[in-house]
Amino acid sequence: MTLTSLNQYGTNFQIKVISSLLTHKEFLTNIHDIISEEYWDNQAHQWIIKEIIRYYDKYHTTPSMDILKVELQKIENDVLKLSIREQLKSAYESSDDDLEYVQEEFSTFCKNQQLKKALLNSVDLLKAGDFDGIKHLVESALKAGNDKNIGHEYNKDIESRFREDARTTISTPWERINDILQGGLGNGDFGLIFGNPGGGKSWSLVALGGYAVRMGYNVLHYTLELGEEYVGRRYDAFFSKIPVDKVIKNREKIEEIIPEIPGELIIKEFPTGRATISTVESHIRKVTDLGTKPDLIIIDYVDLLSTKKRTADRKGEIDDIYTSTKGLARELDVPIWSVSQVNRAGAKDDVIEGDKAAGSYDKIMITDFCLSLSRKAKDKVNGTGRFHIMKNRYGMDGLTFGVKADTSTGHFEVHDYNADDYEDDTPQQQQNQSYGDFDTFDKQVLKNKFFELNS
Repeated sequence: MTLTSLNQYGTNFQIKVISSLLTHKEFLTNIHDIISEEYWDNQAHQWIIKEIIRYYDKYHTTPSMDILKVELQKIENDVLKLSIREQLKSAYESSDDDLEYVQEEFSTFCKNQQLKKALLNSVDLLKAGDFDGIKHLVESALKAGNDKNIGHEYNKDIESRFREDARTTISTPWERINDILQGGLGNGDFGLIFGNPGGGKSWSLVALGGYAVRMGYNVLHYTLELGEEYVGRRYDAFFSKIPVDKVIKNREKIEEIIPEIPGELIIKEFPTGRATISTVESHIRKVTDLGTKPDLIIIDYVDLLSTKKRTADRKGEIDDIYTSTKGLARELDVPIWSVSQVNRAGAKDDVIEGDKAAGSYDKIMITDFCLSLSRKAKDKVNGTGRFHIMKNRYGMDGLTFGVKADTSTGHFEVHDYNADDYEDDTPQQQQNQSYGDFDTFDKQVLKNKFFELNS
């Protein structure tokens, strides 16, 4: 049962409805034929609804704020113009709390209004004995507002395709990578970084997470190898540029930096081989319910997750885990980054190609973007390496870039690759650089884990 007028729901409810109509195309698609500005008493609300319907009928999508600003300038009544501007601001700033309930309740309200209208119009048809007409009116009212989203309609959705915000991305710390990704990893995308053991893969995830947090995004970082506190110290090193084995002696500086970071970072550890993608999904929902909606998810790393699906070989299980991870990214509409190892042959290559993926080559097929990080023994000493684009759904692949890597703070500089620069096998000692991917704190953590496993 719904209320009989929209006013009875209150102002906040009406604002959330407008917010949904402005930002959720699927919701607007389903109810655009049964919504009317007449449901609202507020003149500013009526204008907004009328513009939304008019724009959808012509362009088959929701109007952007830029479009509404232009239309707003055409209003001669300054009082109305000010009121509309305030209502639009409230709508765009409205939270997503209870949004599913609001959309469902408003849809039912609109359907009931259509049914009421059909019954009133049936009176004259009843007097005329036009029972077929009555049946048609009632059936049309009952069908109104049903799910009409059949997918991207190529001929109608031109405006959606060519909008700058058609694909929402979170950029990486590396401008060269952003350029070939058309801005960064997009919502629903699954990005993967391959590398040899101890080559800095986990540090690259810290770089991706730290950069996103610094831009104001909320990041969930799942670790299946290292402890939560130690991963936190790696982020301390990234933000402060203090080597990870020295951050514990620089607490005051870390405490000065943290309040200046606009985004939220949550680090969660799961036991290796015990957690499944369902475990991760459950935790994401828990975090969201507590008020932090993630913009980016990092899993270090997906291969260490478990699966309830049992197959004849490990490859089948890995494929299931990767497929489920891609499905989670699409369902939650957020990008997911992870890392994976290369096989023994790949660990010896200057440039790691796609055929060196360990476990299953299908990993590359499932993901949207694959990048390899090659760092041989001399690279770990010299602070160098190579990024190679193995797969890219959004642009060119097969490209190789040189990398200057500081695996004590998680900072990677990407530049043009020149093979001649890597021909000298003589290691060059780097100042302020931890040797390899294992600094003294790493070694202590691994030492403690060794004794725990053998106790």
